[in-house]
Amino acid sequence: MSYQEDGETVDGLGDMFPVGFHILLVYQLPHAIISIRYRMPRAKLFLLQEPEVPPSPKATFVNYDRKPERLNDSEHDTRSRSWQTVVIRLVGSHPLWGHYLWNAAKSFATYLDVHSNSLCKGKAVLELGAGGGLPGLVCALNGAKQVMLTDYPDHSLIENLKYNVEMNVSSEHQHAVRVMGYLWGKPVEPLLVTIDETDGVKRKSDLIILSDLIFNHSQHDALLDTCDEALSTDACNVSTPSEPGTPCVLVFYSHHRPRYVEKDLEFFRKARDRGWLCEKIVEESMEVMFPEDSGDENIRGTVYGWRLSRNPI
Repeated sequence: MSYQEDGETVDGLGDMFPVGFHILLVYQLPHAIISIRYRMPRAKLFLLQEPEVPPSPKATFVNYDRKPERLNDSEHDTRSRSWQTVVIRLVGSHPLWGHYLWNAAKSFATYLDVHSNSLCKGKAVLELGAGGGLPGLVCALNGAKQVMLTDYPDHSLIENLKYNVEMNVSSEHQHAVRVMGYLWGKPVEPLLVTIDETDGVKRKSDLIILSDLIFNHSQHDALLDTCDEALSTDACNVSTPSEPGTPCVLVFYSHHRPRYVEKDLEFFRKARDRGWLCEKIVEESMEVMFPEDSGDENIRGTVYGWRLSRNPI
């Protein structure tokens, strides 16, 4: 920009802020901060050293240990009995909260492990907003035919998911786990999986995993759009508390902000309006993740699990 002073044009680099008889301009360039202090009638230029940028937080590792009674369960095959701990690497920091292993994911993992015969073994599984991928990895370790782990198409999130697959799934079974970036509500064709390589038929998911996602209130419709399109339309197996049937969507979450409980639950009201049957299947008390936050700790520390299935016509 420029302005007139005593009939002479004075050029500047940007917005100027008068302080008394001074005009101060501050600009940040890639390797320096330039401060221009203009005092009539001449300008002086000062180069200031750029402040040191703090290093990015390092990745962290969290272990999920399987319940002891599951280690030698004779009802499950050798592949399902062989694992004891899942080591989840989390990105150091991320605006989409991918640097936490949420309580819902831990509760989800246990539920899937306990009910792996009906929910995992031989199934096509899709996890949306996977973060570290713990629930989906438990499905893979318990004999799922195909697992698709998805999250926002950000390089750090996707590469971290791939790392967790490589670290926790044996090389002979890694072909059954795919990782990709996906935006909720977009076309689902990339999410379809080929179960039988001989026929090449793309198949929708028997199980869709939503772990601590519904606090994203603006994304409820997009999440439901994807579930509508990506879940198998096969007839649902008979579902009981001990043997939950598929195809279904499982939604685990906590009310992290108690004042928004009703907004969280709007997800299920919208699902019912679309014809989904919604039933609560889990209510588990856990230690709150953020003790310094406001709101009832009993509410914030509880994990809820819901099962969504299609309403028979």
